[in-house]
Amino acid sequence: MRRLLDIIGLQAGYGASRVLNDLSLHIDEGESIGLFGPNGHGKSTLLKAISGLLRPTAGSIAFDGKDITTQRPPSIVAAGLIHAPQGNTLFGNMRIAETLELAAFSKRAKAEAGRHLEEVYALFPRLAERKQQFARTLSGGERQMLSIGCALMCAPRLLMLDEPTLGLSPRLKEELAAAIAKISKTGVPLIVVEQDVEFLLSLTDRLYMIEHGEVVREISSANAPDHEEVMRLYFGAEGAH
Repeated sequence: MRRLLDIIGLQAGYGASRVLNDLSLHIDEGESIGLFGPNGHGKSTLLKAISGLLRPTAGSIAFDGKDITTQRPPSIVAAGLIHAPQGNTLFGNMRIAETLELAAFSKRAKAEAGRHLEEVYALFPRLAERKQQFARTLSGGERQMLSIGCALMCAPRLLMLDEPTLGLSPRLKEELAAAIAKISKTGVPLIVVEQDVEFLLSLTDRLYMIEHGEVVREISSANAPDHEEVMRLYFGAEGAH
């Protein structure tokens, strides 16, 4: 099967601190993957390196057969590799409608911006109801919906979501998780970073466990471990460091 994303021997970090250590993983066309593991061990750093926000010091990243290791973020976005980062990165003084329209800035995304806007509003009716509100007035869950909506306006060929349900109430988490599942069913491949391993197993084809900037285990959702084993894997790893 043809590989959509291929990462080999990736090293990256901040200043003298290395976070990723010869990390390798891949995504085949038509599949989605999940990333889990202890906090602070490289998951968000990996997404930043893939999206061009952080320059790797070694290794390679290929997207759709093309080397993007040293490309800048606008070129990566234009190719359809889209990153919805963790946290509130929206412009607070822009309205929802303006924010979504601005997100479709690449030539490829602009061509179908109208259709994508309809899809975003259908996926997140709350955004449609509040489209004239300023982003700063939204709740945490609504801001996360808007962030994912902006990513969808970019016409993703691969969508990376960094802990999309972090800090949300159980009700909002369930609502957002259902929306992400709908995105996956439309055929958009996903890389999802989440602490909820069982949610990842329900959403993706394979999981990679990342610890100390390395892939330490790969899990197929078709042959997933039971709940007890998942808890032992995750909390055992986290408790050991």
